[in-house]
Amino acid sequence: MKTIFKSVWYKIAPVICLIQILSGVAIAQNTTTIRGTVTDAKTGETLPFVSVLIPGTTMGTASDADGRYALTLRENYATIKFTYVGYLSVEKPITPGISQVIDVKLAVDASMLKEVTVKGRGRYRNKDNPAVQLIREVIAHKDENKMAGNEYVEYEQYEKISLALSNLSDNFKDKRIFKNYQFLFKTQDSAAMGGKNMLPAFIEEKLSQVYFRKSPYTKKQRVLASRRAEFDAKFVDNEGLSAYFNRLYEDINIYDNDISIATNLLLSPIANTAPTFYKFFIRDTIKTNDPWLIELGFVPRNKTDMLFEGKLFVTLDGKYGVQNAYLTVNKDINLNFMRDLEASLEFEKSADGRYHPSKTSLAMEFALGEKSAGLYGQRVVNFKNYTINQSRPDSVYKGPNEEIAYNPEIKVGESFWGSARHIPLEATELDIYKNIDTLQTIPSFRRTMDIATLFLAGYKSLGKVEIGPFNTFYSFNPVEGFRLRFGGRTTPELSKRVYFEAYTAYGFKDEKWKYFVAGTYSINNKSVYHFPLNYIRASYQRDTKIPGQELQFVQEDNLLLSFKRGDNNRWLYNDIYKLEYVREFDNHLSYKIGFTQWSQRAAGILRYQSLDPDGSLHDEGILNNTEANLELRYAPNEQFYQGKLYRTPIINRYPIFTVRYNAGLKGVFEGQNRYHNLSGNIAKRFYLSQFGYADVTGEGGYIFGKNVLFPLLTIHRANQTYAYQLNSFNLMNFLEFVSDRYASLDVQYYMNGFLFNKIPLLKRLKLREVFSFKGLVGGLRDENNPALHPSLYRFPVDESGRPISYTLSRAPYIEGSVGIANIFKLIRIDLVKRFTYLDNPGVSEWGVRARFKLDF
Repeated sequence: MKTIFKSVWYKIAPVICLIQILSGVAIAQNTTTIRGTVTDAKTGETLPFVSVLIPGTTMGTASDADGRYALTLRENYATIKFTYVGYLSVEKPITPGISQVIDVKLAVDASMLKEVTVKGRGRYRNKDNPAVQLIREVIAHKDENKMAGNEYVEYEQYEKISLALSNLSDNFKDKRIFKNYQFLFKTQDSAAMGGKNMLPAFIEEKLSQVYFRKSPYTKKQRVLASRRAEFDAKFVDNEGLSAYFNRLYEDINIYDNDISIATNLLLSPIANTAPTFYKFFIRDTIKTNDPWLIELGFVPRNKTDMLFEGKLFVTLDGKYGVQNAYLTVNKDINLNFMRDLEASLEFEKSADGRYHPSKTSLAMEFALGEKSAGLYGQRVVNFKNYTINQSRPDSVYKGPNEEIAYNPEIKVGESFWGSARHIPLEATELDIYKNIDTLQTIPSFRRTMDIATLFLAGYKSLGKVEIGPFNTFYSFNPVEGFRLRFGGRTTPELSKRVYFEAYTAYGFKDEKWKYFVAGTYSINNKSVYHFPLNYIRASYQRDTKIPGQELQFVQEDNLLLSFKRGDNNRWLYNDIYKLEYVREFDNHLSYKIGFTQWSQRAAGILRYQSLDPDGSLHDEGILNNTEANLELRYAPNEQFYQGKLYRTPIINRYPIFTVRYNAGLKGVFEGQNRYHNLSGNIAKRFYLSQFGYADVTGEGGYIFGKNVLFPLLTIHRANQTYAYQLNSFNLMNFLEFVSDRYASLDVQYYMNGFLFNKIPLLKRLKLREVFSFKGLVGGLRDENNPALHPSLYRFPVDESGRPISYTLSRAPYIEGSVGIANIFKLIRIDLVKRFTYLDNPGVSEWGVRARFKLDF
C-alpha cells in the first residue's frame, strides 16, 4: 500500500506544483502591495498610528511607531486615504497590480487644534502637544477614577491562568510518542500568538469575593473556590509552580504608577512621570460612544526601556477616565525571553459614575529564540456584582490579604464551575484537566520528567528512595584532597510521617570517613519539604567545614566551589548532634527551636592554641560546645518554589525579618562555654520604577558573655571562590575578621539597562548595569580579646607566625563593585574593589567575580 501511494504521489506531485505555481502567478498579477512612511509636512517627524484606508471599504491599516505602513490589496482600487487627528486628510492614487512606495506628508489642521498652537519643531516634544495635555488631565484625575476614590468597594472576581508549550513544529507534533495522543494538541491560526501548534500544560481557576476599604487601607480577597491541573508531586512543586506563574502573570492596574510584568516593573502610560518617558499621539475621536472617547496612542521614547506601547480610550466627560486600554511591548525591549505580549483592559461605568474594571487579559509568550518552541500563558480576570460604598464589620477586613474560605480537601468538580465561571472555558482549556492526567501516564513523558529532575534538582528517584544530590558526589579541598560522596533520602512513597536522610563521604588525602544521618517526623502528616513545615528532626553529622562559611541554595561540597583563591587550608572537623522542632504558619510566621551539641577540632594548618602562664603555646585539641537555639522568622506574602533541597525565593516587595538566639550551656553534655548570641536580619527589595530595583539587607548581632573563645565569636562570612556571592564579603579572606558585636549593610542595585539602553552600540546586546555596596562595622570587647587574655584561644596565624584574624576596631570594612549583568541573558560579571584594611597580609584590592543569574 505504501509503495502504491508513493507511486501515485510521484505522478501527481508535479501537477500539484504546477497548479500552485500558476495560482501564485494569477494571484501575483492581481495583487497590489503598498508601503511607505507618513511624516509631518513641516517638521519631517514620523507620525505613528496614522489611519490608512481604502475609501468606500473597511480595508485599511495603521502606521507603526516609526510612521511606516504596509498594505496588500487583492483587488483593484484607485485611491488610498491617510487620516490623523489634528492633521488634514490626504488621498493618493494607486497603480493597481504592482508593488509601490507611497510616502505621505500630512499638514497640521489649525481649525481642529482650536486655541492650541503648534509651533515648528525639529522633534517630538511635550510643550503645546494636545496629546500630552490630554494625558496630563488623565493623570490629574487618577485619584478620583481609581477604586481608592471610594470609601468601600466589593465585587466578585473570577480569574484563570493557562499555559501551553507554544510554536511547536509539525515534526514535533507528529513524533512517534504522540501518535496516540494528538488530542493533547491545540491547533490554531499560525499568525496568532503561540503559533500553529500548542500543547496545553497548565490551568488554574479561582473564584473570590473581594472587599476594599479606603481607610485604613485594606484589600481582602476571600477565595471561595480554586481548582488547577496538577503534575506528579514527585517531579513538580505544584504550589510553587502556581505561585511562580501567578508572579509572572500578575494583575494589571493601569492606575498604578508601575505594572509588574514577568517580575519586572514597567511604567504605566498614565503614571505621574509618563510624559517624560512616553510619546503620546491623538489617533481618533469616537463619537458613537456616550460619553465621547479619544483614542490616545503611546510609544516609548526609548524602545529598549521598560515601557509599554499601545493605546488608551479616554472619556471626554470631564472625568478623563480610561474606558479601555491595549498594551504591548516593543520587540527591542530589554526583557529576556519575551517573544510577545498583549494586554487588554476593559472598564464599565458604575452607578457612581466611575469606570471600574470589568475584564483584564494578559497574554505573554516566552522563548529562547525567535523561531524556537516557547511557553505561552494567559491570565484572564473578570469582575462583576460591584457594591459601592457599603461598609462591612471590621471582622470582614481582618486577617491575611488572601483568605481561603473553602475546604481544600473537598474537590469541587465541573458541575460547580460550569455555573460559577463568569466566562466559559474554551474546549481545549476544559480538556487540560484530564489531559494532564493522561500525559503523566505516557512512559516517555515520565522519563523526560525524571531526567529533568535529575539535572535541575540533582536527585534520581527510585520510588521509595531518591539518590542525590549528584553535584556533591565529587569535590576536592586542601584538607581532604579528592573527595567522593554518596547519599540519598526517603520519599513520601515510603511514609508521609517518617523521613530518613543520609550520606557518606571519604577524603583520599586525610583518609577519613565523613557521614550524616537524620530522621524526621512530620507532625502535620505532610511532606517535610513543603510549606507549611511542622516536624521534629534528629540528626548526627561528622564532616568538615570552613570557619565562618555559610552558603545559601548550594552545598559546601559542590564541585564548582572547590576552586578557591588564596590561602584555603584552615578547616574544621565537626561532630554535631542536633535536635530541632520547626513550625510554620499560613501567614509565613515561623519558629525553630533546637538543641545542638558539637565537638570541633582544627584541621589543615589551623590550630586551637592558648598561652600557658609561662608563655608557652598549648594545643587545646577538641572544643566541646552545647547550645540552645531559637529562630523567629516573619516573611509576609512570601513566595517561593520548593525544590528538592532548597526553597528558591520569588522575590517581591515585602520585607523578611529574622531573629536568632543561641545560648551556650556550660556543663551540659560537656559544654565548655556560657554565652548569649543574639542576631537579627532584615531584607527587602525596593522597586525604583524606570531606574531598576535594589535589594537591601541589614544585619546586626551582639554576643553577651565573658571569655568567649574565638570559634564561638562571629566569624564574618568571607568568599575565596571566583563566584560572586550575594551574602558574603567577596574580597574578604576566610577567618579574616572576628567580632562579638557588629552591624552590616548590603545593597545590590540593578538598573535593568537604564543606562546601557541609551548607548546605540550596547542597547542591542540588552546588557544591564549592576552596582553593589557592602559595609561592616564591629568590634571585640576586651574580655573576649585573646591578646589581653592569654588563656583564651589565640587568633589563627600563618606559617610565619603573623596573625591572619583581626578585629574591626579601626574602621569599617567596605567593598563595592560595578558589573555587567545579562551577558548571554545568564551571566553577571563584577569588578570588585576593597576599600579598607588593605595592609592585612594576603588580601586583594581588586577582583573579578562572576555569577549565573537567570532572570527576565
